[in-house]
Amino acid sequence: MAVMPPDQTRAGPPGRETIEELFAALESPLLGYALRLAGDRAVAEDIVQDAFMRLHAQFDEVREPRRWLYRTAHNLALNHLRAANKIVPLAMPSDPEPQAGTELPDPQPLPDEQIARWEGIGLVRLSLETLDARSRELIRLKFHEGMSYKEISSCTGLTVGHVGYLLHHAIKAVADELARNGVVP
Repeated sequence: MAVMPPDQTRAGPPGRETIEELFAALESPLLGYALRLAGDRAVAEDIVQDAFMRLHAQFDEVREPRRWLYRTAHNLALNHLRAANKIVPLAMPSDPEPQAGTELPDPQPLPDEQIARWEGIGLVRLSLETLDARSRELIRLKFHEGMSYKEISSCTGLTVGHVGYLLHHAIKAVADELARNGVVP
C-alpha cells in the first residue's frame, strides 16, 4: 500500500478544491446558514464541524462538495431540532396537594439569605433615622400607609408638588446612606 505525500492527499481530479480550500471558503457562510436553522451559535458550530468531518471521511466519493456540505448541514440542523422538540419541560403541578412521593421546594429563603435580608432591613431603618422628622413621616405615609401624593398633601397641608419634592430628596438621602454603608452599589 503506497503512502501519498501530504500535499497530494485527497486532491482528487485536477481543478477540484481540496478540503482545506473548501473549509476556508465555506466555514463562515455555512456557519451563518446553520445558525439561521438551529438558532444557537454553539449548536451551529457543532453542525458545521460535523459536516466537515463527514465530508473528510468520504471526500473521494462526493462529487459536488459545496452542495453536499450545505445539504449535510441542513439535515444535521433538522435532526437537532427534531431531537430538541422531543424534550418536554416538566411543569409544576397545578394541584396544590402534593402527590405521594413528590416533594415541593421550600418557599422559605435559606437561613443565610434571611439573615442578609434582616441586616438590609436594619440598615434601611438606620438610614431612615438620619432623616428629619417630616421626611420620615412622608416616607411612612407613602410606603407604610400606601397613600398617594394627593392624600399625603391633604393630610399634611403641603402641596402635591412639594410632597413629591420632599419624598424624592428623602429617598435619595436614604439611597446615599445605604451606598455609603455598602448595602447598594
